[in-house]
Amino acid sequence: MKFGYREICLEHDTGARHPETADRLRAIRRGLSKRHGVSYDDGDLATRDSIEAVHDPGYVADVEAFCADGGGTWDADTVAVEETWEAALASSGLACWAVEEALGGAEGRDTPFSIGRPPGHHAETDEAMGFCFFNNAAVAVERALERDGSGVDRAVVFDWDVHHGNGTQDIFYDREDVFYASVHEQGLFPGTGEILETGGPNARKATLNAPLPGGSGDSEYAAFVDRILDPAMERFDPDLFVVSAGFDAHRHDPISRMCVSTEGYGHLTDRVRSIADRHDAPLSFVLEGGYGLDALSDSVEMVHEVFDGREPVEPDGDVTSKAKRVLDDVRDAHGL
Repeated sequence: MKFGYREICLEHDTGARHPETADRLRAIRRGLSKRHGVSYDDGDLATRDSIEAVHDPGYVADVEAFCADGGGTWDADTVAVEETWEAALASSGLACWAVEEALGGAEGRDTPFSIGRPPGHHAETDEAMGFCFFNNAAVAVERALERDGSGVDRAVVFDWDVHHGNGTQDIFYDREDVFYASVHEQGLFPGTGEILETGGPNARKATLNAPLPGGSGDSEYAAFVDRILDPAMERFDPDLFVVSAGFDAHRHDPISRMCVSTEGYGHLTDRVRSIADRHDAPLSFVLEGGYGLDALSDSVEMVHEVFDGREPVEPDGDVTSKAKRVLDDVRDAHGL
């Protein structure tokens, strides 16, 4: 894979006790450099126009002023320093880089993965929350949809972070040209992502949520992809496939109860690649959460290794009865 990264993303200082720290990116880079020869691209900072294409201009101005004044606590979870403004522009810019690389023909071992921070999927149209200021994946997808000659008329964002991406859903909820699919832990922050949240009046069945019960792991996630995401993509037929790649559903992550293994992320990657290939949809990855440093690093390495030729082991366990009921209800809600 090719990775997008900028040093300024380390300067977004959230404090030593905050779970979303610069050590996350350091751990990823350390793991990749220890065992893999990877290249990095620093992309460009996102333009104000590209940010304001998915965020309210007044809100963007408020974030800029907040950071210029030295930052502080935006809410209980979301903090900033002066450097957060540039880091947030860099993180969104790296997501745009990843999508542009994919649209430019990067595939296989050159599949792009942006490892910026702050993350983005909780950032709503006019509000920062959940460690996020600008919605990186949404900025990149909207830029691709708006750019003449991109060949993108329909895009999908598949969010496998353990938390529901309320911000991405908020931004695209009434858009028929963007399909948002999220598999997340039931009852976890931010409390959104219910099965019957399926899209606005102009975008029925263009939002798909699977709130799996705590304790779900490789088999349950594989079942979601095979039984729900795959047939949903057959119906939607995207021109672009973006993964909001959080790794906090890992069994060793400190802030969730899910049980996805490192190998499980490899299987998810392999299945997503197959779906994207079948639809000739350029594929890119955008980092979201993941707060156990070793688990995060190992999982990103696993994604890389799949594109480098590794064949992940298929899950062989049974899907729990609770998870099966959720998946059946999602299928019914979407007529799959």
